[in-house]
Formats: sequence, structure tokens, C-alpha cells
Amino acid sequence: MTEKNNDLIDDAKEEFTGMAKEGMQHPSTKPVLTGAAVGAAAGFVLPGLSIAIGAIAGAGVMFYNRIRK
Repeated sequence: MTEKNNDLIDDAKEEFTGMAKEGMQHPSTKPVLTGAAVGAAAGFVLPGLSIAIGAIAGAGVMFYNRIRK
């Protein structure tokens, strides 16, 4: 189980570093930003969910999907 967790952490670090260095040129940046926008829209519409929490959740889900593929 720890091997799988280490792989996930290493993949996340590598992906995040690539996104930070390459900006919009990185293939994961646009999907993660789209996820953040969708989450923010959901946060705006749904009661009890703020825009910021929705954006963070949406970006987190898309980021996780990108590193698991």
C-alpha cells in the first residue's frame, strides 16, 4: 500500500512541478483550470457550498484524474 501512495505522491509532485514551470503550455493545466471553473460554478449554484470550495474541489478532482491516467 505504501508503494502505491509513494507513486501517487511522486506523480503529483512531478505533474505539479511541470504545470508550474510550463504554465499554460503543460497538457494538464487547461483541464485542471476547467475543473476549477466547473467547481466554482457548482459552488455558486448549490446552497451550502462556497465558490472557493467548489473551485478547489473541481481542480482537485481533475488533477487527480490527470495523474492517475
